[in-house]
Amino acid sequence: MPPAPALLSDTALVFGRYARQTLRSKMAVTFGMLMPLLYLLLYGPLLTDVPLGSSGSSWQILVPGLLLQLALFGAGFAGIGLLMEKQHGVVERMRVTPVSRLALLLGRVLRDAVLLTFQAGLLVLAAVAMGLRAPLPGVLIGFAFVALLAASLASLSYALAMKAAAPQAFAPVVNAVNLPAMLLSGLMLPMSLAPGWLDALSHLMPLRYPVDAVRAAFIGDYTAPAVLHGTLAALALAAVSVTAGTRLFRAAGA
Repeated sequence: MPPAPALLSDTALVFGRYARQTLRSKMAVTFGMLMPLLYLLLYGPLLTDVPLGSSGSSWQILVPGLLLQLALFGAGFAGIGLLMEKQHGVVERMRVTPVSRLALLLGRVLRDAVLLTFQAGLLVLAAVAMGLRAPLPGVLIGFAFVALLAASLASLSYALAMKAAAPQAFAPVVNAVNLPAMLLSGLMLPMSLAPGWLDALSHLMPLRYPVDAVRAAFIGDYTAPAVLHGTLAALALAAVSVTAGTRLFRAAGA
C-alpha cells in the first residue's frame, strides 16, 4: 500500500486522464443513459394512472429505479474499456510506470462515479420535464446512492475485465448478474406488487434496499427505516466490492 499522499496524487492523475478521454467523447456521456431514458419516455407515461401500491406519484417510484438502473448497467459494463486497453497494449505500458496499481483502479472508478452521477442529473432533468416532482434533498440523496453503487460495481467490473480474455467472455457474465439484479430489486416497479414468494426472494438482493431508500427520499421521507437500511446495504456493498475488486485487480497484475 503506497503512502496516502502518493496514492491520492496517483489517483487524481489517473482520474484526470480518463476524465479527459470521456469529455472528448460525447457518445460516452450520452449513450450510457439511453436505456433509462427510453424507459422514462416510453414506459413512464404508461404508469401515470396505474395504482402502484406505494406512496408518491408514479414518477417518484419509477425515476429512483431508473437512476440505480443507470448505475447498475453503466458501472457493470465499465470493464469493457479496460478490455479494449488490454488488447491495444495500454495496460502493458501502464505496468512499467511508477503509478500505484491501486490508483490505476481507483482513478477509473472515480471517473465512472462522476460520469454516472452527471448522467443521473440529466435523467432527473428529463423526468422533471415529464412530470416528476421531488424535493431537492431527496434528489441529492439519490445521486449519492448512484455514485456509491457505481463505485461498488465498477470495481468488480474492472477486476473481472482483468481476468477476462475477451469481451465475449466478459459480457455474458455481467448480463448473468445484472438482469436478475434488475428484476429482483424492484427497479421498475415496487416489489410490494409481487407475489409473496417473489417479494421474500427479493430481500436477498442487496440492491433492493438502496432502491427503496431512494424512493423514500424522493417523497421526502428521510427518516423512514428504508433510508437507513438502504444506506447500510449500500455502504456494505461498497466495502465488500471495492475490497474484492482491489484484490482481484492486483492479483491480475494490472
